[in-house]
Amino acid sequence: MSWKKEIEELKKRELLAEKMGGPKKLKKQKENNRLNIRERIEKLVDKNSFHEIGKLAGKSEYDDKGNLINFTPANFIVGRAKINNKLVVIGGDDFTVRGGAADAAIKEKQIIAEQMANELQLPIIRLIEGTGGGGSVKSLDTESRTYIPANPGWEWVVSNLSKVPVIALGLGPVAGLGAARMVTSHFSIMVEGISQMFVAGPPVVKRVGEDLTKEELGGSKIHSKNGAVDIIVKSEEEAFDVTKKLLSYLPSSVYSLAERVEEKDDPKRKDNWLIDAIPKNRRKVYDMRKIIHSIFDKNSFFEIGKDYGRSVITGFARLDGWPIALLANDPFFYGGGWTADASNKVTRFIDIAETFHLPVVNLVDNPGFLIGRESEKQATIRHGSRALAAVYQATVPWCSIIIRKVFGVAGAAHMNASKLHYRYAWPSGDWGSLPVEGGIEVAYKSDLEKSDDPKALLKKIEKRMEDVRSPLRTAEAFLIEDIIDPRDTRTILCEFANISAPLRKIGKTSFGLRP
Repeated sequence: MSWKKEIEELKKRELLAEKMGGPKKLKKQKENNRLNIRERIEKLVDKNSFHEIGKLAGKSEYDDKGNLINFTPANFIVGRAKINNKLVVIGGDDFTVRGGAADAAIKEKQIIAEQMANELQLPIIRLIEGTGGGGSVKSLDTESRTYIPANPGWEWVVSNLSKVPVIALGLGPVAGLGAARMVTSHFSIMVEGISQMFVAGPPVVKRVGEDLTKEELGGSKIHSKNGAVDIIVKSEEEAFDVTKKLLSYLPSSVYSLAERVEEKDDPKRKDNWLIDAIPKNRRKVYDMRKIIHSIFDKNSFFEIGKDYGRSVITGFARLDGWPIALLANDPFFYGGGWTADASNKVTRFIDIAETFHLPVVNLVDNPGFLIGRESEKQATIRHGSRALAAVYQATVPWCSIIIRKVFGVAGAAHMNASKLHYRYAWPSGDWGSLPVEGGIEVAYKSDLEKSDDPKALLKKIEKRMEDVRSPLRTAEAFLIEDIIDPRDTRTILCEFANISAPLRKIGKTSFGLRP
């Protein structure tokens, strides 16, 4: 007795599943300059490494004799694969089958993707297009009933945020539940021009009086600036490359540690131009990213959230091959001061560093919280206090390099003051409760009003303050641990990375309430 007939039937059904939504739908997908889900998986993962699960799931029709006459595969593909030899879970929407809507979905496939990542402690990559398994009005016709909304398997989605890396790629229009799956991740990626994200698409929004295109409603320019999406790329292929690079900085789960890569960049390398990097005139700006590229391993800096909260720079980098979470201020925007958006950006990034046990390096040039009416309207102090709490709740190794300004409450958030001050300053360091500029007129208002020559007096006071504000005076009182030659920064940070490596701890983190 042989099972040959059953095996042939199995192969037949697998071939039917590979046809996805059929030739017409596949052609339309291509005409819209988008890859289909199977092409995406093939381009993303290591060759021949994808092990699909639930390929036979779908909706079937049979004749009176029980023979299969029609098969529509489920519009979600799931499986395990390797990316640069790292095992991951892949879950992707098939837009060619009912645009990814719920009336073509088998919800258990999405659930098992999240559960598999959680229980096997593997990163999960979501390839999202359409409603991502969300609702469709057509379900009223097909089911002859409606339902109370629920998000099946959301407990796994939430749990994964504290357990495994979650990367979401928006690879077409993404709405409803698909949008929620996009942003409920550690890193979200959109493709410029072909990907949009919204709570509800243009046809629905038009009913409330707003007639907008997909790009006007939820294009990449909108979501890169509001912080909903972390990274914008030019093509799907670039999105896959970014995914691979992100994974290289991260462990497979919180129960392991990110790996060191072989590094040929000399830890003792010194770039002489750093001694001139910071202008003597404190009103002049400089390029913080140029400094970053100089002191970290060559070509290792990977920025995240570039267009959001722009006074703060966040990303990953390497020091002597070790992965590092990097914070820095950008003086080109608000002088590097913390806005409400920048504060939220800091909080979220520290949470990611803490979750995946990545040491933090903070390049500090922070004049404080942004002030003024708009700042108050944005509740900057509320969001800034959450960021300050995140700094104090972080347990990962932390090193601060004070590049220039450290003022006020926001400046004080450059590290946890109760812990070992693993901290260095450049000679350009400038700190205090308030900047001297502008503060003298307030502090000495009465003296200046009484003076016969207020301008001369102001100049005299400014000269005295300038001498006092020298960072060498602070070093004399041991209120700064060390002032270094900027050219030595890389060597010092590489030492920090090597000291930190054995101090990293595995396991899930816990956070108290953020104010």
